[in-house]
Amino acid sequence: MATEQGRVGGIRVVVVGATGNVGTSVVSALGRDPAVKSVLGLARRLPEWEAPKTEWARADISKDDLVPLFRGADVVIHLAWLFQPTHDPVTTWRVNVHGGIRVFEAVTRADVPALVHASSVGAYSPGPKDRAVDETWPTHGWPTAGYTREKAYLERVLDVFELANPDTRLVRLRPGFIFKRESASEQRRLFAGPLLPNRLVRAANVPVVPNLPGLRFQAMHTADVAEAYRLAALKPVRGAFNLAAEPVVDPKLLADILHARTVRVPTPFLRAAVSAAWHLHLLPASPQLLDAVLRLPIMDTGRARRDLGWMPRHSAREAIEEFLNGLRNQAGMPTPPLVPEVPGGRVQELVTGVGKRP
Repeated sequence: MATEQGRVGGIRVVVVGATGNVGTSVVSALGRDPAVKSVLGLARRLPEWEAPKTEWARADISKDDLVPLFRGADVVIHLAWLFQPTHDPVTTWRVNVHGGIRVFEAVTRADVPALVHASSVGAYSPGPKDRAVDETWPTHGWPTAGYTREKAYLERVLDVFELANPDTRLVRLRPGFIFKRESASEQRRLFAGPLLPNRLVRAANVPVVPNLPGLRFQAMHTADVAEAYRLAALKPVRGAFNLAAEPVVDPKLLADILHARTVRVPTPFLRAAVSAAWHLHLLPASPQLLDAVLRLPIMDTGRARRDLGWMPRHSAREAIEEFLNGLRNQAGMPTPPLVPEVPGGRVQELVTGVGKRP
């Protein structure tokens, strides 16, 4: 029934986790597409922001009944993810893994024809930095980092889902690091914490960039990853797709963006500093996440370009420069995750314990 409705009057899409960095851009991209009839955005906290063709509903994937919200949809796009608290991996596992499984089960029970899942480069096992790997590279993550461990576990769950539900079109998108101007304040809270001065990221205010072995990763603009989700929702494609923009980001590129110079820093030294700051609740990003980043493979995006018809409009450098501009200017959006400043500001972030609470 849902498929026939989609053919006649445009498709109905449910976006789970619609108010964050990626969700807001996905909702906007879908709303602009004439082939989309309606969008239902789900979030734990409803936004003040409005988007074309979009209605909002409050839902917690870890406990609420999702089946009534999914019923009648042509596609469910699952984006919801809890990055913090890194000091409480049981909480992130309960939301991300158990909640993700509940999303997948609800898709089946509501007879939704297609599921598009937000996987990640973080799902991949450690891989090469000097050549690109395709979607067949193993997806076992880095076991000690919560984010990569949870992304990899859901890949195994989806392997079973795919076998048990061959009639459901399943797409897994595996993007690199995702940035836009409006996500800057949220990402500062999630990964850098309250002690990072906004003015520090101005060009020439950062004197050096650490030149770490393995610090090579891929990045992209959120608008470009949103376009990939739009295409995955509309096109009859299946399987996994790597997403990233050129060039590959390394210390030399970061130093050029910041008008800084690179300095060779021993990895154990920097990891010890990150570990100390994390244990003291001064930094929300864990040392295990640093370990994972240094081991991420470089991805080949040829399949997305060929089969999905996807091509990024922004370079990795442009995405990072826009993000840094947003960081300097405390940019955001009127949604709970992207709000420029939480009530109580950075003092409240410290008081409530960096990395201890969602």
